[in-house]
Amino acid sequence: MRATVEYYVLLFFISSVLGWLMEVCCKLVQFGRFINRGFLIGPYCPIYGFGAVLVTALLSRYAADPAVVFVLAMVVCGTLEYLTSYLMEKLFHARWWDYSHKPFNINGRVCAGTLIPFGLLGLCMIYGVKPFLFGLFAGLSFRTLDALCAGLCLLLAADTVVSATVLSKIRKTADLSGEDDTEALTRSVREALARQGALVRRALAAFPSARLYSGRLLGELKQKRAQLKADLKRRELAFRMEAETREQAVRKELNELRRQRREAKKH
Repeated sequence: MRATVEYYVLLFFISSVLGWLMEVCCKLVQFGRFINRGFLIGPYCPIYGFGAVLVTALLSRYAADPAVVFVLAMVVCGTLEYLTSYLMEKLFHARWWDYSHKPFNINGRVCAGTLIPFGLLGLCMIYGVKPFLFGLFAGLSFRTLDALCAGLCLLLAADTVVSATVLSKIRKTADLSGEDDTEALTRSVREALARQGALVRRALAAFPSARLYSGRLLGELKQKRAQLKADLKRRELAFRMEAETREQAVRKELNELRRQRREAKKH
């Protein structure tokens, strides 16, 4: 049991590094320059590590059916990407990536263009990476496994604290901005932080397409939504009352017509 947990810890870090390398290569092709991708400072993207661990732990039982592995890998990794986008946006008031302009997207957080590669990576993980890496890990002593896992976990914890502090600084700058729209605010924050420390500049450069928000704007939008909802509710109530009043008037008029007809028949 202990060895299995440490295998997954090492799988997490190796997959995080491989994911970072893939992201860097993709951005090198897209922008023609090196971009240190990811929220963390080090050369790793934990979202790929978590994806690899989840796929390996949950889908190894379906290894006899590649089609099932492919589909479930898309579901698992797509859900992870969606939740990561949502949580990072809520925590740091920024949409770090947006697929709204791409077909078959879900709220701009995931799209078919990422889900299909996730399915392919899931196949690679189950049929190639996992057997190869777990075979290598089996040749390591418990002392080596303990040292590697402890050192890597400490490194990740320290990196997470520093990176969260940097992202909080970006959020604070956005919250203090006087701009009233997302595009102007994003441009203003990038210009304001361009002369800050290397870690701040790195975080902004890692996501060149990120859109920033401010707490003030979000608060105003929330207040406007609440006011609009209240106005709609009042209008709906007024409409219902008016409809009921008119219905009662029509019924009263019909009853009066029926009464007049009855009177006319009597005479």
